[in-house]
Amino acid sequence: MHLIYKPGAAGAVTEMAKPCNEQRMNRKWFVVYTRPRWEKKVDQLLAAKGIERYCPLHKVKRRWSDRVKLVELPLLTSYVFVCVEQGEMAKVRNTPGVLNFIYWNGLPAVVRESEIAAIRRFLEVYEEVEAIRLDVKPGDEVKVASGLLMDRKAKVLEVKRKKVKIRIESLGCELVAYVDKSRLQ
Repeated sequence: MHLIYKPGAAGAVTEMAKPCNEQRMNRKWFVVYTRPRWEKKVDQLLAAKGIERYCPLHKVKRRWSDRVKLVELPLLTSYVFVCVEQGEMAKVRNTPGVLNFIYWNGLPAVVRESEIAAIRRFLEVYEEVEAIRLDVKPGDEVKVASGLLMDRKAKVLEVKRKKVKIRIESLGCELVAYVDKSRLQ
């Protein structure tokens, strides 16, 4: 995902992510997937349970037939960040509106504290932002973010659901590999 700055647009940060409580070192930031349009409600319900959470919000002008109003919208639709220990995950999962944690390689995906801080700083600096999912298509130039081919530039040859066939030119020959989309930049 990329965050995009729209100059001249009105908007502001409405809530800040606090650093995960460092007193308990085994607490980490995770991402939960929510029901559509339940992000703010899930955020409130998690707060009522005493769970550290962060739902990045921004203000956007919305036009109705009779007025223009500033509304707070989640930056990342259907996602809320939570900072919990492994033992607290069931408490989060049993919150109304939470569908599940986002998984990576069979485990709940951990978000680094620095990434949460980067989102927070980005929202502080820019007035209106929007998150756009990147879709790759044949012919695109990409960079492999992890795995054996990490930091290699490649050209997309074919896209299949979650896998991408890429071509890497190195050592005077072509290497063709299927790589998970999530490993590409």
